[in-house]
Amino acid sequence: MRKYSWNSFKDFIFRNPAAVDQDPHVDDGDENTERGNWASKKDYILSTIGYAVGLGNIWRFPYLAYKNGGGAFLIPYFVMLVVAGIPLFFLESAFGQFCSQGPINVWRSVPILQGVGVAMVMVTIIVSIYYNVIIAYSLYYMFASFQSPLPWSSCLSWVDSNCSNTPIVSCNVSGVLVANLTQENSTCPSSNMIIVPVQSPSEQYWDHVALQRSSGLDETGPVVWHLALCLLLSSMIVAAALIRGIKSSGKVVYFTATFPYVVILILLIRGVTLEGARDGIEFYIGSQSNLTKLTEAQVWKDAATQTFYSLSIGWGGVMTLASYNNFHNNVFKDAFVVTLTNAGTSVLAGFAIFSILGHMAHIYKMPVGEVVKEGFGLAFIAYPDALSKLPISPLWSILFFFMLFTVGLDSQFAGIEVITTCLLDSFPKIFKSKRALLTITTSSILYLLGLPCVTRAGIYWVTLIDQFAASWVLLCLALLEIIGVCYIYGGNRFIKDIEMMIGKKSFTFWLWWRACWFFICPCIIVVILIWSLMTFTPPSYGGVPFPVWGLVLGWCMAVFMLLWVPVIAVYKFIRAEGSPWKRLKSLCSPAEEWHPYLDIHRGERYSQDRCRLRMSLRTKPEVNVNIISSSWL
Repeated sequence: MRKYSWNSFKDFIFRNPAAVDQDPHVDDGDENTERGNWASKKDYILSTIGYAVGLGNIWRFPYLAYKNGGGAFLIPYFVMLVVAGIPLFFLESAFGQFCSQGPINVWRSVPILQGVGVAMVMVTIIVSIYYNVIIAYSLYYMFASFQSPLPWSSCLSWVDSNCSNTPIVSCNVSGVLVANLTQENSTCPSSNMIIVPVQSPSEQYWDHVALQRSSGLDETGPVVWHLALCLLLSSMIVAAALIRGIKSSGKVVYFTATFPYVVILILLIRGVTLEGARDGIEFYIGSQSNLTKLTEAQVWKDAATQTFYSLSIGWGGVMTLASYNNFHNNVFKDAFVVTLTNAGTSVLAGFAIFSILGHMAHIYKMPVGEVVKEGFGLAFIAYPDALSKLPISPLWSILFFFMLFTVGLDSQFAGIEVITTCLLDSFPKIFKSKRALLTITTSSILYLLGLPCVTRAGIYWVTLIDQFAASWVLLCLALLEIIGVCYIYGGNRFIKDIEMMIGKKSFTFWLWWRACWFFICPCIIVVILIWSLMTFTPPSYGGVPFPVWGLVLGWCMAVFMLLWVPVIAVYKFIRAEGSPWKRLKSLCSPAEEWHPYLDIHRGERYSQDRCRLRMSLRTKPEVNVNIISSSWL
């Protein structure tokens, strides 16, 4: 047995070739001995499910369902999943698996759009910064839950005068305000009743203790050190899980991708036994469902938007994870497994959330609609408040926040993997032997970039990044992706590439996918994109508007990510040879390096002789119409 010491660990991190016999990121049984493959199909499926199932499934979908007609919302949601979500997920998975490359090198198929891949990586880098911060929030709350009673269960010493579990009512009696009445027991006429706005203990704990929130983006304040330490712990856990790339993360996801389902089921079983749970579920998906909502365009827009974002379309992560599959892996079946599991998780999480919120509304004697929140308000204010009302509340709180932590980790794994994979694919000679060091360096840089998000103004930065980086920018990238693959590279050519992996299929089999890729998906994205820009409202948090310079910074961030597309296109156009038409034609045709990674899989379509013939035809001065039309077919 080999003995390990500090020197052997150092050799592993810095990859001393003389000290390490075999690349630890590649196993003997891997089909691709240069990049490596998933150790098993389960590793890939669990990693992809973990990537797709994110925090939005837990804190966004249930609220959207409640807001848009309850159970009726499932109709547009699953329609959008079938006509847009599954086709785009299938497209991205097949794209990455065919060439075994990350989101930058896959655009060797359409060199003029290689900037789309770079933009995807930029989005992933920026989103990974604030996603890591959300994981840190979950860690902090999980540690804070190891005390009884929970610190946000009542108004303690850290609160201000506005803290109360029940509304404070004042009565105007002959011009004199009589305070400290309750809304239920007051004999004050409703015309003389004045309700004083208050904050629940959980809301004040979130603002004053966890975040130590400042008055706005202008007031940065010092670093909140308990969040900075949780952020450091989160970064260290991510780096440790990815130290061997997919070989190590593929094993970690056996726990992190399955544990959330265990917790959701536990919370659901506990929730449905509580008084008032039925009211919560009725509001979510029961008799309160409003089918007339289906006539409202906003409902369909919300369904499509949730589908795109929950499946992580346009981020580059789906391509990256699929690039480590074996060439003949059935990517078609995988797309259905992952997308349907993702949708089912959203629906299941909604039952667990609303059953306990219904109990909370019952205790406060309030309508369910008044306690329902989304995003941070649901995860760190409303739901912790509801959990604090349960017996053995610390146990339920620990389970819930540990679930949020594991859900966030899976998505963060894929984000880091996108960054490292693109660097490895682009500079294999430099980074291949130093993957562990690259992973640690990437995690360290993301930690340092995340420190502004754990200052007292950190929540404003997180909201700003979320609004500008993870919204309509992704729709632009998804639209360019479809145009590049279907209209420039050629939808029929792409279908032939897929058939090289999964076998020949009939014309009728591909009819539906052609309709989705060529017409339905682009139309849906264009409508949502235009609608999002037309109805854009400046972001705010907690009623605090962002300063003008903050909004300008947000727009600059969005432009910076999209600017890579035209900049790289112009750069490649200038570097190309020949007349302008010839340059454009060559940049819209696959590069010589575009083919399956291994020679054994290239077949006749991508043989070296055929590639040389194609390149020689491209250099001819005359325009061959057949060659141009074939790129569309």
